[in-house]
Amino acid sequence: MLSDQSRPVIAATLPVVGENLGEIIRRFYTHLFEAHPELLDGVFNRGNQAGGRQQKALAGSIAAFAGHLLNKADELPDQLLARISHKHASPGIRPEQYGVVHEHLMWAVVDVLGEAVTPEVAAAWDEVYWLMANVLINQERDLYRTAGLAAGEVWREWTITRKTAETEGAVTLVLEPSDGGTAAASLPGQYVSVRIPRQDGLLQPSQYSLSRADDGSFRQITVKRERPAAGPQGEVSAALHDRFTVGDRVQVSAPFGEVVLQPSDRPLVLASAGVGVTPHAGMLSHLARTGSQRSVTFLHVDRNPGPAILQRQLKEDLAGLASARFVAWDSTSGAFRGGSHDRRPGRMNLDPVALPAGAEYFLCGPLSFMQGIRTSLLRRGVSPRDIHYEVFGPDLWIADDVAQAA
Repeated sequence: MLSDQSRPVIAATLPVVGENLGEIIRRFYTHLFEAHPELLDGVFNRGNQAGGRQQKALAGSIAAFAGHLLNKADELPDQLLARISHKHASPGIRPEQYGVVHEHLMWAVVDVLGEAVTPEVAAAWDEVYWLMANVLINQERDLYRTAGLAAGEVWREWTITRKTAETEGAVTLVLEPSDGGTAAASLPGQYVSVRIPRQDGLLQPSQYSLSRADDGSFRQITVKRERPAAGPQGEVSAALHDRFTVGDRVQVSAPFGEVVLQPSDRPLVLASAGVGVTPHAGMLSHLARTGSQRSVTFLHVDRNPGPAILQRQLKEDLAGLASARFVAWDSTSGAFRGGSHDRRPGRMNLDPVALPAGAEYFLCGPLSFMQGIRTSLLRRGVSPRDIHYEVFGPDLWIADDVAQAA
């Protein structure tokens, strides 16, 4: 994939570029938004920018992709690229925006590294960028085509028809198309972007997992209030809690997300923490709705007191499955009683838990939680290819996995 001329240049410069990539990305975003402030209106999440997560994710992805080109020349990091393309399709990234990013990213490389960026170095990193960008452009074009959408035309107005307090810090919203029509049904595990106007009139997007199976006539999301809500971090979630109610309208994207439940007869294990239960609730809802005969083990931990998020829905869906087991840790231990529901104190610990042979696993929750559970599963002989995970916001983990694999 990488040309013979560029390969030795990338090999020689990757260490210094990697060492300075954090500063390169910081200057890139500053320069980009100064030249194109419109990108802060409904495209980029200001909370991810302010917290530095977006910068870290982009830097890690570029470094991981370059390393992969050097060490595994005949294959692409498919998981990394698929995750990025779905994250891009959700707010409606368009092909021409890659040219804008390229201009400001290469400016930042020169601004940080100075005279070290010779014409040969610039050409080599230019090649890396467009190799990655063109794959993403093609993948995103396919996603839009599959969804029956023109590139970037993902938004539609939906009306909140129900708002239910799940816990002190979480609400569930049911939305229906404002025009009275329908949309394509979502896949179990997908998410949507929701964008709302800020006080200054700019639109702010945020992504939420779909927490119930739907037929396209409605969508259901469950929103946790982020604390602190001051500043850009968590402002969409706070607004959905405090400002928006039944009858209000919001813009919602088409559903995207590559971590979806595929048709299978294999046993299924879902492990979540806190609000990470939401995509798994959507998967469980799909299984119950379709009368699945799969064996399901649902593992959940929550450190907050009181009822579990989506407690009633989970209980009903578990009861509707032919073979389902729920194991809860910590404060959720009193939320499910009877049947094959198991209650345990403390943090989630898989060591004493009997896991089905030949299962596939889905993880969702804080990064440290998923890393710990994945390590535990690998130690028990589970294949890495059978462990799937969803990250809320920019993925700071997958680039590390790609870099280590390369």
